[in-house]
Amino acid sequence: MRKSIAILSAGIFAAAASMPAMAQSKADTELDQASEVLQSLTGPQSNAGIPDAVLKDAKCVAVIPKMVKGGFVLGAEHGDGVATCKTAEGKWSPPAPFQMSGASFGAQIGGEEQGYVMMIMNDQGMQALNSGHFKVGAGVNAAAGPVGRNASGSGGWDAAILSYARSKGAYVGATLNGAELNQDHGKTKSLYGHEVAFSQILNGSVHMPDQSAAKDFVRTVNQASQRASQ
Repeated sequence: MRKSIAILSAGIFAAAASMPAMAQSKADTELDQASEVLQSLTGPQSNAGIPDAVLKDAKCVAVIPKMVKGGFVLGAEHGDGVATCKTAEGKWSPPAPFQMSGASFGAQIGGEEQGYVMMIMNDQGMQALNSGHFKVGAGVNAAAGPVGRNASGSGGWDAAILSYARSKGAYVGATLNGAELNQDHGKTKSLYGHEVAFSQILNGSVHMPDQSAAKDFVRTVNQASQRASQ
């Protein structure tokens, strides 16, 4: 009996110990996928991606690698993402994990999973993102972003948020109005080891996580911004 209890206790302890590792692995995978989506939209060979004019002036970048339709609510979608903002020192902040959910987003291409990128273009959008909780379009105006590396940002240029979707190799402007963004507290703890306010991460008050996936994501954003500014 004692032996069975000991084995059961050991199994419970092992399972509990593995949970942080699983959460960390999921956070790393999400960061890797976010880097891939962003690279496909901003890389030097991506002529049909986000315009240099938008990349150069963006104050923050938020990436949702996959939006998945919810089967229990008609048209509902959900996705996990990461964001980074340009700090007062001109550097890009460590990644801040978030979740986004809402009614059907624009630019549905065949109904499959999609990758989304939100470019935060002004102080209003930056303040909303820093809060760690806001609804797109509710006091924070958003628009489908112009497409093409040499395109003008005049279409929706005054919007706080310009958004894009990647699906089936196509790059299109997307509407995210009505979607709600919330800080992902679980992944925040996985990346930083403890609870950290969204604003502290995005203003650069915390150290960059040791994980290479986190550094790679921020490096991808920085390289895209630098290329656009040349």
